[in-house]
Amino acid sequence: MKSTIKAWIWLLVFLGLFIGVGIFLSPEKLKEYPAYVSESPSPTGIKALYTYLEKEGETVRRWTLSPDRLTKKESGQLLIMAGPFTIPAQEEMEEYEDFMRRGNTILLMMDNPKGMFGTKTISAGDDTEVHHLRDGKGNTYQSTVLSNVRLEVEEEDKVLLEDVAGTIAYSSEVGKGKLIVSTTPAWMTNGNILKKDHLSMILLLLQNGGAGDGPILIDEYLHGGESQASLTTLYPQWLLLLLLQLSILTLLWLWMKGKRFGSILVPREEMVRFSDERIKALSAWYLKGKQYKTSLHIQSDYLRLLLQERWGIPTSREWTELKGPLERRLVTFSVGEINSFVTGLNAVLKKERINKQEYVVWSKKIELFRKEVEDH
Repeated sequence: MKSTIKAWIWLLVFLGLFIGVGIFLSPEKLKEYPAYVSESPSPTGIKALYTYLEKEGETVRRWTLSPDRLTKKESGQLLIMAGPFTIPAQEEMEEYEDFMRRGNTILLMMDNPKGMFGTKTISAGDDTEVHHLRDGKGNTYQSTVLSNVRLEVEEEDKVLLEDVAGTIAYSSEVGKGKLIVSTTPAWMTNGNILKKDHLSMILLLLQNGGAGDGPILIDEYLHGGESQASLTTLYPQWLLLLLLQLSILTLLWLWMKGKRFGSILVPREEMVRFSDERIKALSAWYLKGKQYKTSLHIQSDYLRLLLQERWGIPTSREWTELKGPLERRLVTFSVGEINSFVTGLNAVLKKERINKQEYVVWSKKIELFRKEVEDH
């Protein structure tokens, strides 16, 4: 017994040395950035817009401090909130509103800004690939991305961008300043800013916010700012390595002691009778009775229920109406594959009789889509 324990101890020592050397000699990983960060060169960042404003001679800088640190003397500033992670606390919201009342502007771009500065939204579905918008002067724009919500406006609000489904961007007077709200921050990202008329619409919102009259601030506080911290930044690597070794040692010690968690023996009727045997019996009954259509409807309904649970797609919608939502979410399938699936399944479910060959083919297709939905 003592020799076994000593062998395990030496094994752990060598394992710890191997892990430590691997950590210190491993190449530096590529830095990962959150979305809508002005320093991010990734497709989801907004570094391109930040660089563009700098080259255009605008006074632009990043703001990483809490809103109570915003200057109380200067007016004519434009604060851009692009895709904030969370809604600020009430005290911070009051600081932002006070910032606007002193004569400054906040441009809020958020997929669903409901709850920010009292903004109200409504749902609006749109499955088209290219969206047509217009501004208050009747000029038209095109966009490849658009949020599925629209904004509710008051009589005193000014509509800046809208489409057939409703308002996409508007401005509202707040004291001496202004609040501009838009539902599509994706226009700003590096991967989308040069597509269609995204840049033109961003410049339209910036001009309405008074860009050029004063400094432009990019709010990074709502992306983490001064409060962002992680496990690797709070503790040194040697301490994390020691904790990892102690965890492995504890697990091996428990394993050597023969510790078990949970019940060892599970009653057979609990694990087999109501799972494998019942499912096999039902499957055999459907196959022998040639209930192919009923079985296919059950599989289709289960996939519909799964779509509702995962993505909120109502089960009442026809399969042909699901083409757009599936194309946006199931990126592993091509547009042609999704179109063939929804149209073909809709047609086969409407048949009076289904033969065994059709049943096997469509069962496999439904199973393939079910796995993809569960994996996302």
